[in-house]
Amino acid sequence: MNKATAIKRISGDLLRCGVRRGGVLLVHSSMSALGIVPAGPETVILGLLEALGPEGTLLIPSLSYEFVTPERPVFNVLLTPSNIGLIPEFFRTRRGSVRSWCPTHSVSGAGPAAKEILAEHHLDDTPCGPRSPFRKLRDCGGQILMLGCGLRPNTSMHGVEELVGPPYLFGETIEHAVTRPDGGKFTMRLRRHNFAGKRQRYDRLEQLLGRGELAAGRVLAAEAYVIECPAMWDKAEKALRADPLYFVEAADNA
Repeated sequence: MNKATAIKRISGDLLRCGVRRGGVLLVHSSMSALGIVPAGPETVILGLLEALGPEGTLLIPSLSYEFVTPERPVFNVLLTPSNIGLIPEFFRTRRGSVRSWCPTHSVSGAGPAAKEILAEHHLDDTPCGPRSPFRKLRDCGGQILMLGCGLRPNTSMHGVEELVGPPYLFGETIEHAVTRPDGGKFTMRLRRHNFAGKRQRYDRLEQLLGRGELAAGRVLAAEAYVIECPAMWDKAEKALRADPLYFVEAADNA
């Protein structure tokens, strides 16, 4: 399979999984789960963009919490790498991508709605607050694609948790030094997430979401899930208000 064939195969697989052409799509991914892909992450991104079409917007979290720590609270929008894999890092540095200015939970984007969705992230004082791309994805009726990584690493679920405020969620508030893309600098106070002693169990969404809200399929060799974001927020919030520990377990559990 050459690069052009792989792009068309990825695009076709995504559409069959339920990705909406012309929509807004946030993607979590595992490069290795896809199998052998010619030209690697570039081909995956081109396949995603082809599926969405010119009117669609692609968002990929470019989280950097392993590099931007309480001990070193320094974030450069252009230079600080993502710590969550090859596809997010390629997309972050790709020509035409823009990135939100949250030190720990930034999102990169491309497409007509990207700048608007990412523009206000740094105005919140939590990673996934009301002006974050995660909340805006819900408000614009977007989708979440879990590409080869299962349902657990779903950052948008932190936004649901921030609405409810379960006891495990927040740690200390840290003042971060942020360098903007134009070289200007500002400070941002951010209440960081904690999760000490807890393991995230966002895969429990599978028990909550019905037909038309969660779809499963395959993209190349990878298992893929497509989640309708508004339904996820609605049902996850209800579950969390009923049981504040619904989406976590003790870290020493199997």
